[in-house]
Amino acid sequence: MMAPFLKYGVFGSETSLVVAFLLGIGFGFALERAGFGSARKLVSQFYLDDLAVFKVMFTAIVTAMLGVTYLSWIGFLNLSLVYLVPTNLLPQIVGGLVLGAGFVIGGYCPGTALAATATGRVDALTYGAGLYVGTLLFAEAYPLVKGLHTATPMGQTTIPQYFNLPYGLVVFAVVLMALGGFAGAGWVEKKMATQRTIEPTAS
Repeated sequence: MMAPFLKYGVFGSETSLVVAFLLGIGFGFALERAGFGSARKLVSQFYLDDLAVFKVMFTAIVTAMLGVTYLSWIGFLNLSLVYLVPTNLLPQIVGGLVLGAGFVIGGYCPGTALAATATGRVDALTYGAGLYVGTLLFAEAYPLVKGLHTATPMGQTTIPQYFNLPYGLVVFAVVLMALGGFAGAGWVEKKMATQRTIEPTAS
């Protein structure tokens, strides 16, 4: 029998909620232990002096991608049963820009805001409240923005499908991109650290 287990009825919807709850707790715990419950740590990405978030998230993406790829190749995972969010290019670009702006201004993303709220950080609680208010406003204003929300539909499209490339080639390219990103992030961090050391001496 191949995963995903829920699709094959290995466990029901009630059990899936329990599994999701436990995974969520584990994810939040990992975020907090990694220091990602601190807005100072997160906004360091934009000052380029601590790119730990970039490294961790890229590592998570590559690990998940390789895991899914290998499990599919050995016949354990049926990729056709894995749900893909349909692509609507324009609204998702706009949403990414809005999320990025919120990240820069507020110092959190939705996941880290919830993890930080659980530890009692007031700024994260305020940010989280803004998420819920924004969601409510979007729902109320949906008739006005429906055209944008449903624009440029592309269905459940993947990069290999869209560019007609072998799946393994795209996986290999992403791994190379990650390695280059890690090396570049390390170089930038060292350069910023050197500048911080020189500037007080020069002044």
